[in-house]
Amino acid sequence: MADSSFPDGVPSDSLEAAKNASNTEKLTDQVMQNPQVLAALQERLDNVSHTPSSYIETLPKAVKRRINALKQLQVKCAHIEAKFYEEVHDLERKYAALYQPLFDKRREFVTGDVEPTDAESEWHSENEEEDRLAGDMKTKAVIAEKEAAAAEEPSPKGIPEFWFTIFRNVDMLSELVQEYDEPILKHLQDIKVKFSDPGQPMSFVLEFHFEPNDYFTNSVLTKTYKMKSEPDKADPFSFEGPEIVDCDGCTIDWKKGKNVTVKTIKKKQKHKGRGTVRTITKQVPNDSFFNFFSPLRASGDGESLVSTELPLQDEDSEFTLASDFEIGHFFRERIVPRAVLYFTGEAIEDDDNFEEGEEGEEEELEGDEEAEDDDDAEINPKV
Repeated sequence: MADSSFPDGVPSDSLEAAKNASNTEKLTDQVMQNPQVLAALQERLDNVSHTPSSYIETLPKAVKRRINALKQLQVKCAHIEAKFYEEVHDLERKYAALYQPLFDKRREFVTGDVEPTDAESEWHSENEEEDRLAGDMKTKAVIAEKEAAAAEEPSPKGIPEFWFTIFRNVDMLSELVQEYDEPILKHLQDIKVKFSDPGQPMSFVLEFHFEPNDYFTNSVLTKTYKMKSEPDKADPFSFEGPEIVDCDGCTIDWKKGKNVTVKTIKKKQKHKGRGTVRTITKQVPNDSFFNFFSPLRASGDGESLVSTELPLQDEDSEFTLASDFEIGHFFRERIVPRAVLYFTGEAIEDDDNFEEGEEGEEEELEGDEEAEDDDDAEINPKV
């Protein structure tokens, strides 16, 4: 076997390691002398050294003490803000009572219990002038023909499928509706919002009023949303106003064979010993809008969805709860107050235009930022 060491007794692998270390030092020296590399390293160091947390850590103890005092003031501000929102809730309750007679009349027009007067039916549309000019040019014969056709035109009671049409028009709701839900929703006559009474914990109830139908005996289905308007003790600075923290549904008294929230499946079972096969039937959950009235529950102590008090909730359950809360809020803030505009689609167009405007503004701002960056590059070109 060949000798792997030099005559002076130094192993060849040790000499090779020393040689590599020397080459590494030379390469490091060369890199550190490169202005571009030095600039990049300096930039990274600047970014690290200027983060808010790192800056606070460098402050003297006396300054940190004063910062803690400011945080205590901020917590007190959050509690005052919570009281502000409680008074806002009281105002909502007050004005809900003023809106209700108008919403009751809306229901009467929708169901056909009351026919609006000519004055109540008058509405000046954007195309009114064009319609008037076109009408002036029509001959008496054409007018007479149209009057005859109008006389033969069927006159349904009220506004058919008013609320069902809203469900179809609003993506957030139509995604929940299955084909077998549609005949039931056509019996929906009204949706109301009821706020909690003075002195009671903050909450609101959605009431879905149905006419008599072949599916369930309930005349009203309810969904209660519980709210919290106080800073979290563990994280008071996260408070941004009232939030929905839990919800309760109601029991639907389905008529026999009409429950769309479950489906019956058949399953074959084979006996291990005898080898005989039998068929059993089993009910399993079924996708349906009416699962909306059997919601998941958040934690029992009223903590919010994002609280660590929900150790048993998986991500899917948290997402389902968050979606439920969003839908409840949308019914309360948008659908019920502006129902006719969601029926005609005008509110949906307004929502779409608003979203597009936000995106356009963001793109424009990004363009301005890029332009500013270009100007800086011209003034201070990097080496």
